[in-house]
Amino acid sequence: MASVLPSDIPRPEPEPPAERRSLGLAVGAVVALTAGIGLVAGAATGSWPSDGPRAQAQPGAYEVARGLWHATEVDKLFPPRLEGDGAGPGGADRVWVRVAVAPPGGCRKGLDPALGRELRRVGCEKLLRATYADETRSSVTTVGLVFTAAGAARMGRFEDRFEERELGTRPDMLPRAYGTDTGPAAGFGDEQRATWTVRVLSDAPVVLYAVTGFADGRAVAEPQPAGEAVHPTATTAPAQAGLGHDAEGIADRVERSLRKTSARATESPR
Repeated sequence: MASVLPSDIPRPEPEPPAERRSLGLAVGAVVALTAGIGLVAGAATGSWPSDGPRAQAQPGAYEVARGLWHATEVDKLFPPRLEGDGAGPGGADRVWVRVAVAPPGGCRKGLDPALGRELRRVGCEKLLRATYADETRSSVTTVGLVFTAAGAARMGRFEDRFEERELGTRPDMLPRAYGTDTGPAAGFGDEQRATWTVRVLSDAPVVLYAVTGFADGRAVAEPQPAGEAVHPTATTAPAQAGLGHDAEGIADRVERSLRKTSARATESPR
């Protein structure tokens, strides 16, 4: 399989353990600023509702969301720690800690070819990625935000296409993992991908995904969509280990962070 981390994309250093997190976050903020990841949040008018089967962005909010990738601190989009109350199998609590953040990049190198080609329909403007490990360091998850060039109508049609053709459950549409040289995400690559979810957010120009694997680096021959892996009767190894819950839980919380960040930027005075 193709390499997950192309040679021209720098590998990140693992984030520090919890007892050094406050110092690490301060250093990380400086690094993020110089790398162009963390900037001052922008502002516009409108609102970004999230209720209903397909929420519609109000005038102004859509463009605010489009610019979040370069106008937001990395910690706002990918919080250093995610609390997953009741997010595990059987309603168990989960906690995930961020262990890596990728530099902003493009879809061609950051996604498998089939998914990358599909996303050309809406135009990939920028891909942001971060990798989390669960608190027990038994699983690792890369979560990605693809910011597109499409308007609301085209994103709505793209969401319909994704659902009608069940593209989010096709193994050839697997998102790529983002691993590290050391730490719990060491060796997290194509062969380690166990379960995944892909979501088209039609009320914003964003496609969100999460892909999860075992932290011990074991290969998985047949990855399983997270929607199937969280089913109570699922018996695959990823399902039994709760990896589907990790993928869905992290995707849920990063989506919430994205919406909250957009809402704050939208409501800020000019």
